[in-house]
Amino acid sequence: MTAVEAGEAATAPARSVAEGVGESGGEDGGVLSRAHRALTIGIVSVVLVIAFEATAVGTAMPVAARDLDGVALYAFAFSGYFTTSLFGMVLAGQWSDRDGPLASLATGIGAFAAGLLLSGTAGGMWTFILGRAVQGLGGGLVIVALYVVVGRAYPQRLRPAIMAAFAAAWVVPSVVGPLAAGAVTEHLGWRWVFLGIPALVGVPLALALPQIRRRTSGPAGTADRAPLDRRRIRLALGIALGAGLLQYAAQDLRPLSLVPAAAGAALIVPAVRGLLPRGTWRAARGLPSVVLLRGVSAGAFIAAESFVPLMLVTQRGLSPTLAGLSLAAGGGTWALGSWVQARPRVEPYRERLMFLGMLLVAAAVAAAPSVLIPAVPVWTVAVAWAFGCFGMGLVIASTSVLLLQLSAPEEAGANSAALQISDALSNVLLLAVGGAAFAALGGGTVAGTATGAASGASASHPAAFAAVFLPMAGVALLGAWVTTRLREPAGTG
Repeated sequence: MTAVEAGEAATAPARSVAEGVGESGGEDGGVLSRAHRALTIGIVSVVLVIAFEATAVGTAMPVAARDLDGVALYAFAFSGYFTTSLFGMVLAGQWSDRDGPLASLATGIGAFAAGLLLSGTAGGMWTFILGRAVQGLGGGLVIVALYVVVGRAYPQRLRPAIMAAFAAAWVVPSVVGPLAAGAVTEHLGWRWVFLGIPALVGVPLALALPQIRRRTSGPAGTADRAPLDRRRIRLALGIALGAGLLQYAAQDLRPLSLVPAAAGAALIVPAVRGLLPRGTWRAARGLPSVVLLRGVSAGAFIAAESFVPLMLVTQRGLSPTLAGLSLAAGGGTWALGSWVQARPRVEPYRERLMFLGMLLVAAAVAAAPSVLIPAVPVWTVAVAWAFGCFGMGLVIASTSVLLLQLSAPEEAGANSAALQISDALSNVLLLAVGGAAFAALGGGTVAGTATGAASGASASHPAAFAAVFLPMAGVALLGAWVTTRLREPAGTG
């Protein structure tokens, strides 16, 4: 991507925000009007830090796994984050509905930074995964709290614009993050990628927390300050523990691993039934299908994306910097997709746009493993991922908008938690499936130093990567069907 192209991608969502301000800059004119400017800048800064972490860590992860002799646990390093975030999301939903989102957001950012420090100083792969788990707990607290802030502080007409602003915050990190992380990994070591990001945490805290305290404190509406629902907390612990057991079993692949797999399923099934809207797993129309689509889309995409840098490093001999840059254009196209869904004139066609988005995701995921064929140019992945990220921008932002439209103010925290639980649980389960297929077909045996990887030395079989990508493309096609069930039945509120 050239500097001009990156600038054009960045200005598209920026125009969306600017148009929301209005010419008069009135008190309630838009997300950057006087009424909302400080809060918008603060919470978008939080998203900016999360975006830098995601793009930087994804670039450094293949080298970290190899140096810690943990390539066989590569998928666990990603899913460990999502596993603990499940508990954080449920806790944040109740905490935010009860006391407002301030405490959840502040605690989450602190845990997020602590997890990065733990991973950056890890001496072994399991300690590294533990750090990712602590980071995931913080991430779960943060993301739900942000949704509650949007639901409380912004009127419905501005919510698509603030979601577009969130997407715009990923543009610069998507371009700069892989370059910076790759350069740091190659010249200073992967640990400095993890240790450097916590330094960025102070700015979002200083910007966001005072505004959140002023605008969104206390229980929603006129509701009394109710105690935390201990049953939901127990279910959250069950779903997190169950997801961890399933992921562990998927990485083991011995007959004995059926025991933790069965225990994990026994914990997850009742927890999911209690934490997600009734009818989610049968795609009941309305809110249940919105929650299901979020999980299907995010799980398929993230499970596939997690293996893109590893595939390019080990199969095509790219450096970590170039492998990370293969995903860079996606930040701009994701933001562009989010900007498109924020246009008022496309509101009547939202479901059709989401259907198109899922088709683009399926096509991108299916096209990625074509680079396993030596004659296929490596830039094919970058092009495919740009289209897939555009589709994700249409879908992810729209699910957030639809969720808030379908939620009463006092239910915004619980429903936002359900949306994020669906997202994270699908990530864990599909990463477990993909990781198991990867390991079973000889994926986890990558050998050599960073230099060796860069020269293409690898013991992994190409089929191990194909076994990850192609099933995820099928899951994305399932998501396209779910988009036909997002409207509530006629006659319902």
